[in-house]
Amino acid sequence: MTAAYLERAALHYLERYGASTEMLRQVLQRRVAARCRLREEDPADYAEMIEAVVAKAVGAGLIDDTVFATAKVRSLRRRGGSARAIQAKLAAKGVERGVVEAALAAEEAERDPDAEENGEEDAARAYARRRRLGPFRRPDARAAARERDIGAMARAGFALALARRVIDAEPDG
Repeated sequence: MTAAYLERAALHYLERYGASTEMLRQVLQRRVAARCRLREEDPADYAEMIEAVVAKAVGAGLIDDTVFATAKVRSLRRRGGSARAIQAKLAAKGVERGVVEAALAAEEAERDPDAEENGEEDAARAYARRRRLGPFRRPDARAAARERDIGAMARAGFALALARRVIDAEPDG
């Protein structure tokens, strides 16, 4: 196992996926662990080599946690992700909390200041539309499913007041 092998593995991964620094580190650690199991070696012997490859990728601009977080925030917001859910998902991918908060703030700042709704409300409506909750449910089943719909919104990370407002909204014509 050489540094060149790990660099090729990193490039192959980064060609296919957007990644955070920690995600690349984990991919390389898995590769090393798999190879070491076959050869009965200790994966800890390659820790410095992995860190060097990750540092080289960061230095070359192939990985940028800020850019990754910004892109993920946009795509998750479009899908109806709440701020809490987005923070949890990016934390699981190894992105620092401050970077995630900055990306969420930047996404909110890009919005039209004259718009009635904010990013969280738009995301809540997108989530309800995607899951067919509240105003996006069949009218005859809407009242019976109200509490269940509010619960689904709350579990998705939306505030209770926002969930109630979205679920109780009138259907779009």
